Amino acid sequence: MDAEEDYLGSPDVNNLGNNKGECFAPLPQSCSLIMDKASDLGDMTFCMANYAKESMKMMFMMRSHHMLTDVILEVGTELFHAHKVVLAAASPYFKAMFTGGLRECEMARVKLQGVCPTAMARLMYFMYTGQIRVTEVTVCQLLPAATMFQVTNVIDACCVFLERQLDPTNAIGIANFAEQHGCKDLYHKANQFIVQHFTQICQEEEFLQLSAIQLVALIKKDELNVQDERQVYNAVLKWVKYDEEKRYPRMEHILYAVRCQYLTPDFLRDQMKNCDVLKKLPACREYLAQIFKGMFYAVGGRNNSPGSSYDSDWVDRYNPATDQWRPCSPMSVPRNRVGVAVMDGLLYAVGGSAGTECHPSVERYDPDKDRWSSIKPMHTKRLGVGVAVVNRLLYAVGGYDCTNRLNSVECYHPENNAWTMVAPMSTHRSGAGVAALNQFIYVVGGYDGRSQLSSVERYDTEKDSWEFVSSISVARSALSVTVLDGKLYAMGRK
Repeated sequence: MDAEEDYLGSPDVNNLGNNKGECFAPLPQSCSLIMDKASDLGDMTFCMANYAKESMKMMFMMRSHHMLTDVILEVGTELFHAHKVVLAAASPYFKAMFTGGLRECEMARVKLQGVCPTAMARLMYFMYTGQIRVTEVTVCQLLPAATMFQVTNVIDACCVFLERQLDPTNAIGIANFAEQHGCKDLYHKANQFIVQHFTQICQEEEFLQLSAIQLVALIKKDELNVQDERQVYNAVLKWVKYDEEKRYPRMEHILYAVRCQYLTPDFLRDQMKNCDVLKKLPACREYLAQIFKGMFYAVGGRNNSPGSSYDSDWVDRYNPATDQWRPCSPMSVPRNRVGVAVMDGLLYAVGGSAGTECHPSVERYDPDKDRWSSIKPMHTKRLGVGVAVVNRLLYAVGGYDCTNRLNSVECYHPENNAWTMVAPMSTHRSGAGVAALNQFIYVVGGYDGRSQLSSVERYDTEKDSWEFVSSISVARSALSVTVLDGKLYAMGRK
């Protein structure tokens, strides 16, 4: 034990004596007596409560008069005289600077970058007094400076101040500010405030200034406090319209983050009919139409009941909410191995066959009216045809014309009720699995008249060109292909 430790003793128990009847002289208010139970009256330790405070007060006075200061901090055009030991005691940043062997150890004048004089003055005052004044004006300068110099007490003070300022008009800004400066607790509390007060916050300017990534992250939160999903949808629409020309192309991606399955049919119908933003985005309308319907349809096919086998014109609809099937209006003709797709909320039945007759005809079903109507037929008869929709265009791919397997492809334009031929596939195939992903149409497997296929071709709707991509592991036809989370899944027949 060194001399200083021996002098200090063991100050762990406050006691003014253990012997009854002993009389002690009164102590000054600023002084307390620390005694060990084993101590006698010949060995007392006194603690001066105001000593550190008074000493720092004197240090502050000495700094003000440049007395015994050993460093000058140059911040912008301002000079701050200080004592290195005080700075090092208050800030790990300055401790490392003045004790870590850096060249600043021996420098009498140090230039600081990245901090403003006003914030430096307030930090310097805190280092000598333990007091810091935080205002709405100064906090934006003070917190970055305190973070830079690692003055945790001031960081905490700024965070408490900002937490108490949380309001729908500034919560997003405070959350961003907290994240920028690594204030995790403040960031968490600001985000809690945002989700709790979402309906007010989405009316504010800060909400409209969110990036698309920030918006998606916010509206995907399960904790979002809203009466119904319409409030979220309307908030997204308001965000898009704030800078519509730049933002409307992002609508499709953002819409996937909205829980559209909870929107009412009437609301969805009104949006698809009247929303100016959706009118520019066929893919969004298609997405909402599919959600709006929310049904599974079994279209045509072949009835192989015992004692009776025939191609069918029947259509049945399954409602997952009620777990029930019910019949819909039948098609105009039986269609076996028919191609089916949804576009603009209408169900298209493409080609197919009835007995030995192959169809070029196409009809579409309106679920609201429970009615089928014919559209212009294709150029070619097709059964076992693959269909896909990209950018509000319906593609009929390959198939069988009752004589040959086809590699030709047709595209239907609903505006003018017309079919046009596009680039053909490299391979003739019917019964292929077909699905759309982004601007591409993938055609998987199928049958070329001699054998089942494992090859896969991809059509670029923007370039009107085909290319081969990786084959499937097992050749197959009459399969189903679907897309989930950006991946293709092939299922069914070998």
